[in-house]
Formats: sequence, structure tokens, C-alpha cells
Amino acid sequence: MTELNIKKIVEELIDTFYYAGKVSLDLREKGLIKETKSDNTPVSNGDLEVNKIITQKIKDITPNLPIISEETSDNKSLENLKNFWLIDPIDGTFDYINNLEEFTINAGLIINKIPVAGLIFAPSKKRMFYSYGPNFAFEISNDETINLNCSKNFNKDEIKFVSYSNKIKPEIEKIHKELKVKKFVRMKSSLKFCVIAAGEYDGYVAEPRAYEWDIAAGHAILKHAGGTVTDFDGKEIEYGKKNFRNPSIILKSKNIING
Repeated sequence: MTELNIKKIVEELIDTFYYAGKVSLDLREKGLIKETKSDNTPVSNGDLEVNKIITQKIKDITPNLPIISEETSDNKSLENLKNFWLIDPIDGTFDYINNLEEFTINAGLIINKIPVAGLIFAPSKKRMFYSYGPNFAFEISNDETINLNCSKNFNKDEIKFVSYSNKIKPEIEKIHKELKVKKFVRMKSSLKFCVIAAGEYDGYVAEPRAYEWDIAAGHAILKHAGGTVTDFDGKEIEYGKKNFRNPSIILKSKNIING
């Protein structure tokens, strides 16, 4: 699959993401139907409807690629996958069902176990992020398309990270100190990848948690904006692992990498 094809695939999906975002907000305005899944996490009819919209469009564009989505059991038993899609229709469901703004719609394209394209839309914030190759990472906001560069606005004297929680675990605090992090803010959804790619923050650290569909799209976007996504040992994360579980993860902007 060539870069030109990947670019075309991503661009064909952008309008679908905007539509799915509108549907998610419309359904929330009407009042969501909420349930609790077997893993004790919330899901709503909005999650399922967005999943249906995104999945159908991807099937139309790339009918031969398997789709792994958080909200369906399809293809989750497949092993040794190399080329496939990872979808998280609503990342940050808690925010979504509680009328907060950080939830996102996500799709990442994996080729040879590496993310080569990603789309993340934050409907409440009206921020659309996408990428399809090195130096080809973009944000659409206020009808303007901006080329993302994670080195933008870097200040080595005030390194800012995002964090999953307000309470930092000792192992993560140790890494923060090694990287000279001065402050952090809590951010739960995949928007964290995007704000690092946009140069608004400089990194993120987390112990093993969550699944590949939570990070694939953001991984592509941040990497294509000049950043890195590795485990605690500095190894780049590959996809198609058993049960699609994530290892430890460190996101770094270009400045942290070279600093």
C-alpha cells in the first residue's frame, strides 16, 4: 500500500468523522441510552452508532482489511495480524456521557504492525487531527488546516506533560523527574496525543493499561508530527499483540527526544 493510497484513504474518511461527530453530539443532546459492559466500563448508543458509521465507511474504502473495534467482537480472536484497522469509536466515554468535552473518535491504520495513518476527531472541541506519513500530520480547526509540529512552543525550562490521573504513581514520577517535567495536567482521552503533536504539551507517561485501539491513531499522528511513542525500555510499540493489550508507554515531543 503506497503513501499516495494512504493519503487518499485518510482524506476520504475526514467527512465521515465530521458526520459521526455530529451524530454523537445530536444523540447526547437527545439523551443517551447507557449500559455497563462486562468489564464494568460504560457504553452508550452513541458509541455504537459512531462505531457503525466509521466501520461501514472503512469497509467501503478498504474491504480487504480486518477491522478491530473496541465495541465489537469481530476479528478480536484473529492472531498474527499485520495489516488492519483499529477503531475506538468514542474514547473517553465517561466524558461523553457526562457532557464533558475531551472525548474523541479514533481510527488507526496498521501496516506491517506499525501505525501508518490516524484520524482523531474531538467533536465538542471542533478539532480534527489526521496523518498519513512523516511530516504529514495535520489539524483542521476553524476551517484552517495546520501542519502539526510537536516542537512548536517548546520551553526547556517549563516542560509540560499530560497525565491520566491527578495522582502520579512513583514509577511515573521517577520518569517525570528524569525528563525534567515541571508540571502536568490530567487528560483522559486520546486527545493527549494530539495536543503533544500540536506542541501544546511535551509528553505523557503511563504504565501498562488499556488496549491498542486506544492509542493507534494517536501514535500515528504524534509520530508523523515528529514525536515518538515507545515503551519504558525505549522500544517502539508494535500492534497486533495478544489480546491487543498495551505495554507501558511514553510519548515524547521532538524536543524531549533530542534534549
